[in-house]
Amino acid sequence: MHIGQVAARTGLSLRTIRHYDEVGLVRPSARSQGGFRLYTEADVARLMVIRRMKPLGFTLEEMGELLSITDRLDISGATALEAAERERLLARLGHFEQATRERCEALRAQLSKAEEFATDLRRRAGQLGGGTA
Repeated sequence: MHIGQVAARTGLSLRTIRHYDEVGLVRPSARSQGGFRLYTEADVARLMVIRRMKPLGFTLEEMGELLSITDRLDISGATALEAAERERLLARLGHFEQATRERCEALRAQLSKAEEFATDLRRRAGQLGGGTA
């Protein structure tokens, strides 16, 4: 699929997708004869991982590390990796899972405070006759 189709499917801008290619996070699987980027479903899946990590504050380096870990675990399969390497990768994956849970909880706390503030503003506006209570 062309980059425009990928942008529509992922909700990412063309510029962002190109940037992820330039920094090596998600390279298109192929190029057309005219040099246009061509992406596969697997490429779209990688972009979706990045899109989900971004609001949680993960860095590009962390995104790349997670993609590398999952690539190694997926491509190599459970039997091709040495036990120690597999355990190391799984431990790092666990670290990302824990960090994700913690970041989600922090965002929930922020959202709760924001909702309290919105409720307070709505109440004040209603009291002053400037809105609905």
